[in-house]
Amino acid sequence: MDLIRLILNVLWLIFGGLISAIGWFVGGALLALTIVGLPWTFAAWRIGAYTLWPFGREVVWREPDATDIGAGPVGVVLNVIWFIFAGWYIALSHLIAACFEAITIIGIPFALKDLELAKLALAPVGRTIRDKP
Repeated sequence: MDLIRLILNVLWLIFGGLISAIGWFVGGALLALTIVGLPWTFAAWRIGAYTLWPFGREVVWREPDATDIGAGPVGVVLNVIWFIFAGWYIALSHLIAACFEAITIIGIPFALKDLELAKLALAPVGRTIRDKP
C-alpha cells in the first residue's frame, strides 16, 4: 500500500501537484503581505503542503480549544469571508481539473483528490491535515 501511495504522490507531483502547491504558497505569502489576510495565510500554506503529497493523508476538522480561534465561531466567519472572496473560484478550478482527470481510469484517484481539495478550498479555516491510519 505504501508503494502505491508513493507512486500516486510522485505522479500527482509531476502532473500538476507542484504547480498547485506553489500557487497555494504564493497565495499565502500574498495574504501575509496584506496583514488583513493573515488569518487565512496559514490555512493556505497548510493546503499547499497537503497539495504536495496528498495520498496517505486526510483533511479533518480541528477540535476548538481556548488557544485556537480558527476552529470556533470566528472560524465560521473567516470561512464565509474566504468563500466570498476566494474559495468559490479556487474550488471551481479544482472541480474542473477533477472533471478532466476523471475521463480516464488512471486519472480517477487524482480526480478524487482534486474533489477533496475543492471541498477544502471552500472552507479552509479550522481544518488540519493528518496521516491516514
